[in-house]
Amino acid sequence: MAESDSQVRSRDGAAQNGDAPLPLDRRAIVLVGLMGAGKTTVGRRLANRLGLDFVDADAEIEKAAGESIPEIFKLRGEQVFREGERRVIARLLDDGPQVLATGGGAFMDPETRAEIMDKGISVWLKADIDVLMKRVSKRGNRPLLKTGDPRATMEKLMGERYPVYAGADITVESREGPHEAVVDAIVAALDEYRETKT
Repeated sequence: MAESDSQVRSRDGAAQNGDAPLPLDRRAIVLVGLMGAGKTTVGRRLANRLGLDFVDADAEIEKAAGESIPEIFKLRGEQVFREGERRVIARLLDDGPQVLATGGGAFMDPETRAEIMDKGISVWLKADIDVLMKRVSKRGNRPLLKTGDPRATMEKLMGERYPVYAGADITVESREGPHEAVVDAIVAALDEYRETKT
């Protein structure tokens, strides 16, 4: 039976799946982590599994700004980007249950982080340096890696950000291998998290 066939609808119309819980208190599931951790790829599959919408915050920021993220960084600077990111994520979190993939720096902003922790369930996709570098090397649109030594830059970001990401509600390892394995781990962690909160 296809996943979509196995879903049922609750009284308020939200899709449910026998495999996985809906977000607690009708909150969004917010994926955080460094570039290359798999937030978008895994997020789409997770949303499909849970019968929720998937939203990529970076795509929404680009839509709101009318510019690509590399263009925003280049023409306006990181501070302007972060301010726009904060506004967009706050708006998205008010939309209720969904799977929301955020940019790597979003959770570092204290206001954005507080908003995520208040209105969402944060899931840190944690990956090691080799996994991250292998994935980001496939794309050339990473403004923060436009340096002479991208690996050193990534290691610096890990040192700065991992202690903050560790404050997420849930941590799941994002390793090489089938994306569905990471989805399985998130679903199991959400189930466990739900049990601790009920």
